[in-house]
Amino acid sequence: MHVLLVASAFNSLTQRVHAELRDHGHRVSVELALPGVCPADAVARHHPDLIVAPMLTTALPEAVWATRTCLIVHPGPVGDRGPSSLDRAVLDREPRWGVTVLRADAEMDAGDVWASVECALPPVGKSDLYRGEIADAALEAVLLAVERFASGTYVPRPQDPGAVRTRPFLHQRERRIDWAADPTEQVLRTLRAADSRPGVPDELLGSSWFLHGGHPEPVLRGRPGELLATRTGAICRATTDGAVWIPELRARRVPGGPAPVKLPAVLALGDRLPALPEHPAPAWTEPGADAAWSDIRYREEGPCGFLSFAFPGGAMGTGQCRRLLEAYRAALTRPTSVLVLGGGRDFFSNGIHLGLIEAAPDPAAESWANINAMDDLVEAVLTTTDRLVVAALGGNAAAGGAVLALAADEVWCRSGVVLNPHYRLMGLYGSEYWTYTLPRRVGPAAAERLCAEALPLSAEAALRLGLSDRTVPCPPAGFADETARLAARLAALPATQARISAKKALRERDEAALPLAAHREAELAQMHRTFFDPEAPYHALRRAFVRKEAPAFTPVHLTRPAAGRASAGVTSMAAHDGARGGGCC
Repeated sequence: MHVLLVASAFNSLTQRVHAELRDHGHRVSVELALPGVCPADAVARHHPDLIVAPMLTTALPEAVWATRTCLIVHPGPVGDRGPSSLDRAVLDREPRWGVTVLRADAEMDAGDVWASVECALPPVGKSDLYRGEIADAALEAVLLAVERFASGTYVPRPQDPGAVRTRPFLHQRERRIDWAADPTEQVLRTLRAADSRPGVPDELLGSSWFLHGGHPEPVLRGRPGELLATRTGAICRATTDGAVWIPELRARRVPGGPAPVKLPAVLALGDRLPALPEHPAPAWTEPGADAAWSDIRYREEGPCGFLSFAFPGGAMGTGQCRRLLEAYRAALTRPTSVLVLGGGRDFFSNGIHLGLIEAAPDPAAESWANINAMDDLVEAVLTTTDRLVVAALGGNAAAGGAVLALAADEVWCRSGVVLNPHYRLMGLYGSEYWTYTLPRRVGPAAAERLCAEALPLSAEAALRLGLSDRTVPCPPAGFADETARLAARLAALPATQARISAKKALRERDEAALPLAAHREAELAQMHRTFFDPEAPYHALRRAFVRKEAPAFTPVHLTRPAAGRASAGVTSMAAHDGARGGGCC
């Protein structure tokens, strides 16, 4: 079938629906619901068999849903209604939630039900849930609904009026934290219910902010609301019975000014921040220990080392790359035969930190420093010859973050992962040795096609193309344990030592053919020209991306119907098509 996706943004869920519907043989195109664009005209141009709306913040007009079947994906169980469904579920400590696929109707979320799937709701941030358990349930529900529609025999069932629960929009005034009264658990729920967007409004050091993210602190204590310490850019703030770490802040928007960028809390506060002790978390995690929060952590289980990292939004700034490189080098001093990178439940990496670059006094210079720090990290992985390195992707990866994974000997992806191994939507040529690792993995023709098409890939498609070596079918909460089990099995295989012994010779052979330094030099020459050209599209694209500016139109590469299962063929496409969204770097 030809399926048209109508969405307010080409976000993570829309990308996953796009990728997995293609895996199932459908032709898929996208139209963004943008101000001033008539959805009915877009639908008429595509003439699709079915319309699916994975994420809509505005209602479809009657001219669309009255003439065609339109399936709306609602992140809530059957009967739940309202625009803040998942936010309120997190705040209310719902242990289980779900996703409903229903037909668009005159009343929001009131249409007949095509499919519904339940899921667990563990105590993590809303955006983490959205990319994890919610996305898994959504895909199961969407695929079932599409199959039912294609059958031509299924009749969707009306909702039971007695089971309807309509909950209103969650206003910012309801999200505020009462630092003098709220215990840690309530503070964390409030922060988690708004971790990515819209943030929690607060007053701090004489200014208004939005707080993003939250992690418990097991030891530090102080007067409720007091700032206690810093850690790798985050601030620790006391609650009535403990303390929490807040990684990022966003300033309030000035009327008429651009949308402020989320920044590490310490950087955002700047000179306002009083002198506070830096409390680094221990780099080593003992098995079973209830350790303090840290964005980088290392642990060992027998012959396997696990270097995990979790940066907000998957973005890796210059300092984060350097700290991770330092931790990686420390991990290499340990007597392990398998070293696993990642293994967390959310983002693996999305590459360089566009927010920090946008906020820097000299964005070009910060771009240059950031890409070189990323390259240093990737080079360290590529030149590791005394053990096997596994990149374990429990969450999505894009641009340089996806290429970082390709530097490992093996890539393992959780079944719900979406990969975007390309750069051009941000107007970049790319670095991180992709000209070496991507063709080595998939061949020159497929590498050219992946970069040109700039479309998301499911874990299944990545495995089929050779971008990954294993798909791990498990829920997000089970990925770390499953990765540990697989790593132990890999370490125990007799062939593993033979593979390690062969690594040095293979690296020397490739180095003789074309040194890594030559790949880096050629890639960085392209990147330098872009970074330091004030007229390069990269600067406007970066600004639009981090400041959440809506594109003027749907990027052309998304409107073209993308056919079925990914293959190794080459598709010719212009290097730039005016895209201003739909991907990350």
